[in-house]
Amino acid sequence: MINIPKGTKDVLPGESVKWHYTEDTLRGLAALYNAHEIRTPVFEHTELFVRSIGDGTDVVSKEMYTFEDKGGRSITLKPEGTAPVARSFVENSLDSMSLPLKMYYIIPAFRYERPQAGRLREFHQFGLEVYGATSPYLDLECISFAYEALIKLGLKGVRLHLNSIGCPECRNDYVVALKKYFADKLDVMCDTCKERYERNPLRLLDCKSPVCRSVAAGAPKITEHLCADCRAHHEKLCALLDASGIPYEVDEGIVRGLDYYTRTVFEFVTDELGAQGTVCGGGRYDNLVASIGGKPTGCVGFAMGLERLIMLMEKQGVDFGEERVTAFVMSQTTEYADKCMEIVAELRKNGISADTEMTGRSLKAQFKYADKIRAKYGIVIGGNEIETGKIKIKDLSDGTEEECDIRDIAACLKEKK
Repeated sequence: MINIPKGTKDVLPGESVKWHYTEDTLRGLAALYNAHEIRTPVFEHTELFVRSIGDGTDVVSKEMYTFEDKGGRSITLKPEGTAPVARSFVENSLDSMSLPLKMYYIIPAFRYERPQAGRLREFHQFGLEVYGATSPYLDLECISFAYEALIKLGLKGVRLHLNSIGCPECRNDYVVALKKYFADKLDVMCDTCKERYERNPLRLLDCKSPVCRSVAAGAPKITEHLCADCRAHHEKLCALLDASGIPYEVDEGIVRGLDYYTRTVFEFVTDELGAQGTVCGGGRYDNLVASIGGKPTGCVGFAMGLERLIMLMEKQGVDFGEERVTAFVMSQTTEYADKCMEIVAELRKNGISADTEMTGRSLKAQFKYADKIRAKYGIVIGGNEIETGKIKIKDLSDGTEEECDIRDIAACLKEKK
């Protein structure tokens, strides 16, 4: 037997309703926010991620699925959705459209990580990207979308953590102060942090090791090093959040793991998923478009991990609804199978989900099957029904029946909806 690759997961028929519910809710909210879907390839040129995410990040240096294609080109399965959207924005001259431009995506992404609950090697994201302005009002728009999405999905107790990591100019001064602080403390820190000290010092602040977290607690604060413009941007966003009634906590340990972030970074976190407590993360990345050859463009966005969202929704008992076939049409004998198929086709034309017996089972077996697939109504077609032109629609949950003209089955079922 060939097994599924490590770090991947099948979404089985009984589970897909949860994904449909989640994705449909997010798509519906995107329409309310005037956001339009963008679809980018599953793989991109490796250079895109090296230049945008940063070659010193864990994602690029350790986690990407990279291979050489038959033409000798280095190709990478996308580990996240923001860089491909930026590439498309530049390549397709989307800056010529009316800005700000709001785009969303639902994608599979790939990272070679240690598989655990809520963290797979193939995972799925919903993301929102807003291009065209540096105003903190767009930061509020993104955060508001994420906040409202979590509410619409029925989640409770998810908290917004917010920080500013400044622009490259003020962040350079902060990195100098950070390295000075950690220089004589590295001997007690984990091996990953020792690597990050050289490659990506900001990531020293979000290590999950208890020892490293204890050391980082005394580190200089980024807000003490923000330039006047970055400080004003952060303070304005906080004021906007206060006015909007969205609760938040300033958390200077949030830096996010990708190099393209500037100024605002944020996460929505929960205590119910253990170490994988972040269900949504994002921020501003005003230099990303220019870094891959486009014009300087203000951008802000976020991504939600769908696996983690659904896991949290399950834990909190969210009602995902159910996908049930409305009518199962049963043939008293195989002689009436053609008529059953004809009725099912007519019901489907009228927008009613319907199915019928196709394997020659007995009527008793057909009723058992209808129960197993949780059909709402059962309809039996036999000689008497054909002769009289009358059928009975049976409610399979309580056994009640209603007589109906065989020509009016669709109308009768629509009345029941």
